[in-house]
Amino acid sequence: MAGERTKLIVAHREHLGSRESRRLRKQGFVPGVLYGSGEPVAISVSERELRRALTGSAGLHSILDVEIDGKGKTHASILKEYQVDPIRGHVTHVDLQEVPLDQTIHASVVVHLLGAEDAPGVREGGVLSQPLREVNVEALPLEVPEHIDVDVTSLELGGTLRVADLTAPAGVVLLDDPETVVATVTAPTRVVEPEEELEGEEGEGEEGAEGEAAEGAEASAEPEADAAGDQGTVEG
Repeated sequence: MAGERTKLIVAHREHLGSRESRRLRKQGFVPGVLYGSGEPVAISVSERELRRALTGSAGLHSILDVEIDGKGKTHASILKEYQVDPIRGHVTHVDLQEVPLDQTIHASVVVHLLGAEDAPGVREGGVLSQPLREVNVEALPLEVPEHIDVDVTSLELGGTLRVADLTAPAGVVLLDDPETVVATVTAPTRVVEPEEELEGEEGEGEEGAEGEAAEGAEASAEPEADAAGDQGTVEG
């Protein structure tokens, strides 16, 4: 939910470089950087604690009260960026951004479609697609929603839902083009099977060829009969 705050204790990282980063990862820590109004601070944080902080109800939009080296002072921050090992799935680096809680920020919020199975267009066999799964918003750090829900039970076949149709929570401004398509219901694609037509055409061709062959045989038989008749007359 918007407004959730989670305490996160990190350690100041004195030694930098790829070798030091690999050492930290082997020990279960994630190297990172805390950005603020002053100079960036190199930090490290337990991967387990980082995952705990980012898997609450607010998800990646949680406000992190970052405490460095347990000194008591906290820095209200948000997750700016993170990197994941493509094979093991472990977080390999994290960037945190200190933010004033009284100033708005930009964030990406997931859009959830509700009631898809009850939409008239879907019940008639249409296909519901969602081209836009996240929208960009502007809000105070504590007001950024985890997601935006939208009811699609009124979408009929051929219907379209745009950003302009979304209702943002109070204090949240949608930044995307209002005409951007969020969801649509399209008719299912009919598959025409040309094999049947080809078989029919091939059958007609075979019958035509057989007919022509039969007619040719009859035509060739008649002259033979005439020739045989003529020969008999001559002999008689």
